[in-house]
Amino acid sequence: AMLASTPVLAQDKKTAINIDTAKKIAAGCVAKAKAEGWRMNIAIVDDGGNLKYFERMDGAFRGSIQIAQLKANTSSMFPFPTKAVGEIAQRVPGIAHVPGIVTFEGGVPIKTAGGEHVGAVGVSGGTAEQDGICAQAGLDLVKDDLK
Repeated sequence: AMLASTPVLAQDKKTAINIDTAKKIAAGCVAKAKAEGWRMNIAIVDDGGNLKYFERMDGAFRGSIQIAQLKANTSSMFPFPTKAVGEIAQRVPGIAHVPGIVTFEGGVPIKTAGGEHVGAVGVSGGTAEQDGICAQAGLDLVKDDLK
């Protein structure tokens, strides 16, 4: 016999990056950049690589707008920083030739305290190392918000 009703499937409760958190990440990066005299483009994307928030500091390179977004997209697709993608590309060289994949520092995944990958931040405008430092400064500011 068929059952008259079927149990409702539990919805997957997924953490989404909200606009306040995205703006706070950008603010942390901007504060670090100003302290160091850097001019950065900062892109924050959700776990699907969709742009959530973007900030371009005065004087930041226009060419770095797209690079910041590509770095964020790369770290939204892979749960590790773009610097690590570069290290993987040394062992699997084909990765570096995939359109849109960035293999240098400046993209960092955004994860909750429990390890859930909820998005990424991409920074471009300085050296690769400066971009990475700036992205991390933004993430450090929101670590308590991402429980």
